Amino acid sequence: MSQTSYLVGLIGSGIGPSLSPALHQREADRQGLRCLYRLIDIDILGVPPEAVGDLVRAARDVGFDGLNITHPCKQLVIPHLDDLAPQAAALGAVNTVVFEDGRATGHNTDVTGFAASFARGLPDVPLERVVQLGAGGAGAAVAHAVLTLGTGHVTVVDAVPDRAASLAAALNGHFGEGRAAAAAPDTLAPLLAAADGVVHATPTGMAAHPGLPFPAALLRPGLWVAEVVYRPLETELLRTARAVGCATLDGGGMAAFQAADAFRLFTGREPDTARMLADITELAGAAGARN
Repeated sequence: MSQTSYLVGLIGSGIGPSLSPALHQREADRQGLRCLYRLIDIDILGVPPEAVGDLVRAARDVGFDGLNITHPCKQLVIPHLDDLAPQAAALGAVNTVVFEDGRATGHNTDVTGFAASFARGLPDVPLERVVQLGAGGAGAAVAHAVLTLGTGHVTVVDAVPDRAASLAAALNGHFGEGRAAAAAPDTLAPLLAAADGVVHATPTGMAAHPGLPFPAALLRPGLWVAEVVYRPLETELLRTARAVGCATLDGGGMAAFQAADAFRLFTGREPDTARMLADITELAGAAGARN
């Protein structure tokens, strides 16, 4: 008899507002499955990010079927896993762990999630030169997705220069020399002036980190803007970019598609992505109304 009940969770910092439990539980309900989705917040537990290995082991030992992993544990979790899917290995970041036969395997659905969202929301934009802000765990995934989609060259900008340089080197190693470069934030003006589009992968614009990641004056018609933040769905960056005349993509699609891919890994069932996209719009809208 096939499994119909699943215990999964999310490990990360400050994850109380996460929409992952609702996304997974709604889709499970529609498919006649039981899904219990627990938040494992390291802030509430009072443990450092380095404790992620202990938490993963504990979850496996008590019978979890899988875990999502988010900031700041996506890279720290890797040494504590038995196997890595090729995409997670190439990225050096894991956002989904599946437990099977006593083994923990790491996956990354952020890459596929962003790629699917981008292909759906900005299908015909030029991709010769792209600037990306942010080189953390989400940034690494998004940069891989952008190059997988056919971008000619991506310039990674991060407040921590070494992090941007490390990601650019990894991208060149995976996709070929000359596909990526690192740059400092003070070079954004000329970079954006020459770019086809910009991908924003920092926390700026989230409810807890309001504001713009760069001056509004750097936006112009013809520059597309893709956002990773999904709470709120309409960040100040997207609102400002649309007013200027930019084509835009909110972070909701990435959130829905990465959750759908994780659901498939956890359950072996095919999720209905259209319904999950509708869920994220409804849930993020309701959360925005409460904030």
